[in-house]
Amino acid sequence: MKVAALQMTSGPEIAANLAQAGALLEEAAASGARLAALPENFSFLGLRDADKRAVAETDGTGPVQEFLAASARRLRLWIVGGTLPLKSDADGRVAAASLVYDADGNRVARYDKIHLFDVDIPGRAETYRESAHVAPGTRPAVVDTPVGRLGLSVCYDVRFPELYRHLSAAGAQLLSVPSAFTAPTGRAHWETLLRARAIENLCYVIAPAQSGIHPSGRETYGDSMIVDYWGSVLKRVPRGRGCAVAEVDLARQSAVREGFPALRHRVLTGEGSR
Repeated sequence: MKVAALQMTSGPEIAANLAQAGALLEEAAASGARLAALPENFSFLGLRDADKRAVAETDGTGPVQEFLAASARRLRLWIVGGTLPLKSDADGRVAAASLVYDADGNRVARYDKIHLFDVDIPGRAETYRESAHVAPGTRPAVVDTPVGRLGLSVCYDVRFPELYRHLSAAGAQLLSVPSAFTAPTGRAHWETLLRARAIENLCYVIAPAQSGIHPSGRETYGDSMIVDYWGSVLKRVPRGRGCAVAEVDLARQSAVREGFPALRHRVLTGEGSR
């Protein structure tokens, strides 16, 4: 079975972003992928962080959600809809929601980004306060798909291994990490973090990313990749727009987990991993 990680350069025009995403989803389907994952902010990356409030959709309805459902149904493809802003009850802030649709166009999972990017980039005049306009999620999510049991996460979550311990304890065989990593943090940590999460959980990692200079002036790192359960990078798209496709071998993964039973050897599990 094949999975795909799609790399985009999104901007403030939703229609243009959906056209870009649609072309990449068609490429993934033509390559034989059963599941394709879009990056964080795939449908909208505004000129200002606050702009996402104005385009947020109501949960269950709206052009972006309709696009995901229709694309999944038309292409007979499971889709992880990176993130899109959904209205929430949190003082006007939105949820950064990652939505999963099955090949019939039914939504089967929603995960709201838990860890929000409130940081000052070391050595750079770059400051981010994601929590000013995004309300954090509270619940991890795992969903059964044709390519295996998928644990959901988003971007900055990747720095918090306890989340992924929770997902693997819940049976995850694959992890999705749709992202819009900054260029400096991407150069320093992106590949290392993804491979670490794969290795320590013996999980495949599907990491679609934003790449390049966006209309807002923000630069994202790119390097979308698919990593196997042993930490090997199977496919990647270093820069620009593109589609990384790789095989998932659940039987081989299961055999390795049985012969190298690190997940069963855990002692200090903690409340979040039980």
